[in-house]
Amino acid sequence: MVHGGRPGYSDGRRPVNPPLVRASTVDFSSVAEMKEAQRLGASGEQAFTYGIHGTPTTFALESLITELEGGAGTCLYSSGLEAISAVFLGFLRPGDHLLVVDTVYSPVRRLLDRFLAERDIQYDFYSPREADLGRLIRKETRMIYTETPGSVSMELQDIDAIAQLARQHGEMIVACDNTWASGYCFRPLEHGADLSIVAGTKYLSGHSDVMIGSVTATEQRYSTLHSTHELLGFSASPDDCALTLRGARTLHIRYPAHAERALQVAQWLEGHDAVVAVHYPALPSSPDHPLWLSQYEGAAGLFTMELYDVDTQRVTSFLDQLKLFGRGASWGGFESLALPCPIAESRCVDDWEKRGALVRLHIGLEDPLDLINDLAQALAAAGCRTR
Repeated sequence: MVHGGRPGYSDGRRPVNPPLVRASTVDFSSVAEMKEAQRLGASGEQAFTYGIHGTPTTFALESLITELEGGAGTCLYSSGLEAISAVFLGFLRPGDHLLVVDTVYSPVRRLLDRFLAERDIQYDFYSPREADLGRLIRKETRMIYTETPGSVSMELQDIDAIAQLARQHGEMIVACDNTWASGYCFRPLEHGADLSIVAGTKYLSGHSDVMIGSVTATEQRYSTLHSTHELLGFSASPDDCALTLRGARTLHIRYPAHAERALQVAQWLEGHDAVVAVHYPALPSSPDHPLWLSQYEGAAGLFTMELYDVDTQRVTSFLDQLKLFGRGASWGGFESLALPCPIAESRCVDDWEKRGALVRLHIGLEDPLDLINDLAQALAAAGCRTR
């Protein structure tokens, strides 16, 4: 993370962090030079030809993420959701079938329903606890799309097993939303996935002031990923790339710090009388803890607490009483956040109707004892039901 994505110059000198380069037009010294750059860009190489195809700042971030994820190449996008959309647009065709984990990021469900379905791409959701995923595969199944851990409910997926199953069915693609791990503590491509998707908006940039997404591909899939990126005009702002490069330099310091604080807070919540469960694979009590131990090298600061209470007013009061936790979307910055997550209406395989209220917590870089005290006073002030 410290030394990746730092191109040098021919005389051996280089700035410590790649400078911000903004551009639309690129002026060449000759037509021949321009055509050669265009040829290189069309072949998938990093070539500074026109702003939408990237600048040296963009290329530096692509290189860093490619190295981090262990892939053949990376394309950048203006958001994580745009990156997900690019995967579907690039690799699925009318008549294809898609398997999607039921715990997927909720905007993806809207994308499937309002966009892919209208283009004759069929899809089915599967439970993250599905014991026989193979029974859901059809001859038209082109892709298995997964997210690990699952959004809000935090179930892990065994990417090794899913990839092995996909290989038994020819050219089936495995795409994985890897935002929680952000390439730092888990690399899906090393476990057989074809595509790793990350919302760099979260941990990679790390300061809650950037919108950016990435897809890293294996050598087999990179050509299609890159050609779709060029054809549809996807791009990421050089300014956001520069901020992400700056944030990424400290990922190896920030990420474990989030995890250390999150584990301390999660363990405290497990013992609180108002809490049914804490959904966090790093906890020994998690059913996914053995898989986490075998495949992950760390944990994010994001988990979900499940309350005994289901009363909307009391849960809202609890959130409003918090002093140190912000209330807002996204996560991965230095600040702690709390967000109510009523997922029952968006899940269609596993039944969450009779479960307690879910509150997603992102544990930032504050003192964990201060965060624990804040949660304790807010739960008490709201009068949340206890066991």
